[in-house]
Amino acid sequence: MITVLDVRAFKAEGKRFAMLTAYDYPTARILDEAGIPILLVGDSLANTVLGYESTLPVTMEEMLHHTRAVARGARNAMVVADMPFLSYQVSVEEGIRNAGRFVKEAGAHAVKIEGPHLELIGRLVELGIPVMGHVGLTPQSVHALGGYRVQGRGEEAARRVLDQALAIEKAGAFSIVLEAIPAELAREVTARVQVPTIGIGAGPHCDGQVLVLTDLLGLSERVPKLAKAYADLRRVIGEAVRAFADEVASGAFPDETHTYR
Repeated sequence: MITVLDVRAFKAEGKRFAMLTAYDYPTARILDEAGIPILLVGDSLANTVLGYESTLPVTMEEMLHHTRAVARGARNAMVVADMPFLSYQVSVEEGIRNAGRFVKEAGAHAVKIEGPHLELIGRLVELGIPVMGHVGLTPQSVHALGGYRVQGRGEEAARRVLDQALAIEKAGAFSIVLEAIPAELAREVTARVQVPTIGIGAGPHCDGQVLVLTDLLGLSERVPKLAKAYADLRRVIGEAVRAFADEVASGAFPDETHTYR
């Protein structure tokens, strides 16, 4: 099984690696068998699976439910659970309690926390719960950031992102997601921190890259600039279900092959 030490070794060895979101058992099995080393049960679950307009409404219980399913499907990959909005911001104690639930109840191997919650990161690491950091565009702060906008443009903003990344590393995080920041800034952050960086919309210089699975598979209605569709499963699924409906209407399905005698 992939561990925190393995992920740290990726950077030391100069090995680029992939992380993908996963939300259910069958998908986790497929990604695990394909050799993806880290599966993130992202709070993007809110948009991609549950139909919310942003990540903010998703609850701990919803995140726990889907993390359990992914953990059952992952035999080798590390499972990282995204801590949802207001599950850790209210107090360190509540953050510890909720992170513990992901590990103890849902089978996650680590949690991801947006922003520089340094005391919480340090306490979780002390308690044996690995933490993945996240700087740049942090979707749980979308209202404060003025929308889904590139972060770290300009000297002051870039310094803030770099300082946050360095502080999160010092607090004990084993890796840091860099989201929607200029490639030059991501290159500097990656060079300055000793832990792996994982980019999404942060250019080619990060140690790893992450995509939301529904974007990669072409299931999203709109693929954002920071993502790439490697398939067009919206079309494939649509064609399959229309073919099924047509055969039902015509009486062609079920035929003799699919009928018990």
